[in-house]
Amino acid sequence: MSARAGRVAGKTVLITGAAGGLGEAMALMMAREGARVAVTDIDGPRVRALAERINAEVAGAAFAYVHDVASETDWERVIAAAVADLGGLSVLVNNAGVGGPLAFVEQDTIENWQRQYEVNLRSIMLGAKHAMPHLRAAAPASIVNISSIAGLAAAPGMGAYNATKAAVWMYTKTLALEAAKADWNVRCNSVHPVFINTPILDPFIALAGGDEGKAHERLARGIPLKRIGEPDDVAWCVLYLASDESKFVTGAEFKIDGGMTAQ
Repeated sequence: MSARAGRVAGKTVLITGAAGGLGEAMALMMAREGARVAVTDIDGPRVRALAERINAEVAGAAFAYVHDVASETDWERVIAAAVADLGGLSVLVNNAGVGGPLAFVEQDTIENWQRQYEVNLRSIMLGAKHAMPHLRAAAPASIVNISSIAGLAAAPGMGAYNATKAAVWMYTKTLALEAAKADWNVRCNSVHPVFINTPILDPFIALAGGDEGKAHERLARGIPLKRIGEPDDVAWCVLYLASDESKFVTGAEFKIDGGMTAQ
């Protein structure tokens, strides 16, 4: 099948953390809606398999790169390769992120904080820094940063995750204002999912004795819609923010939380 017209036809998109979960859903949706996508992940075999899957459906739409998002050298290499392969870059989706063990302050470690800082926050700055010249050249352009409901509402035992995701939320607003005031025509918004059915829920499943159904039921109790989300629930929002449909939207946060923060 060849690429068809769609909501992001002609867009060139780089998505980090794309080997599975949210990133995989975003990449598939973008390609199906007309974009060419660069998918990156530290897991080389899985991200290459995703690109092959996309190209089997939409010929020539995807390129894969092994990528440590905490490394500035890797960002420089991957951005250069993606721009060359895609013919430019008009959308950056900073999706890569990690959780950590549930740890209260007296048991927490600096290693836990450092890892989450490097992957959840430092990567956002590095991606924006090295992508921005190319986004400006391809304007109208968009940066979408994946934060979390945990960046807006705290929970005990999640200090590092709460703090890094909150920082992503605020840094997104800084980027949005810098780009707007400089007339770059590059928008920047953050997306804040609640519990989504991806491997990031594994610690909660472990706490439920390995019973996935029980874990999901417990997590859904605090959500007015009484269920956890699916990856496509987030991908649809990211697709909107990548498209020109959102051309007047910048510096905003989008809650994909089943009504949780409305309570």
